[in-house]
Parts: sequence; structure tokens; C-alpha cells
Amino acid sequence: MEINLQSILTCPICGYEAKETMPTDACQWFYKCKSCGQLLKPLQGDCCVYCSYGTVPCPPIQQDENCCG
Repeated sequence: MEINLQSILTCPICGYEAKETMPTDACQWFYKCKSCGQLLKPLQGDCCVYCSYGTVPCPPIQQDENCCG
């Protein structure tokens, strides 16, 4: 299975979209919006900002593994 490392994060405050490359060696728990400066954190039940605000879930979730665990 090929892992997609590109995801578009959408800020829930201002709607700004940014294409980002997900890390493969760590979870990303925080992300600062490049437009409004809002610090994004994962929603309850999600392991990282990509799983909460991205178009593609993080690599461990794509591989049906526990994220950050």
C-alpha cells in the first residue's frame, strides 16, 4: 500500500487551505494557520491535526496502525 504524504489542511476559523507534507516519524499535534495565526489542535478522538483538518489522514492511520501510540 502506497502512503500519501500530501494533505491539504483547512483552518476551521478562516477557511485558509495549505498543502503540507506530513511527517513520517512523529505526530503533528499543533499547526499554526498561515493566514490567521490560529493554533490548531486535534479534535477530540483524533490523533493529530491531519486527521482533524486534513484531506488525507496521517501515515499510521493510512496503514491501519495506531497513531502516536
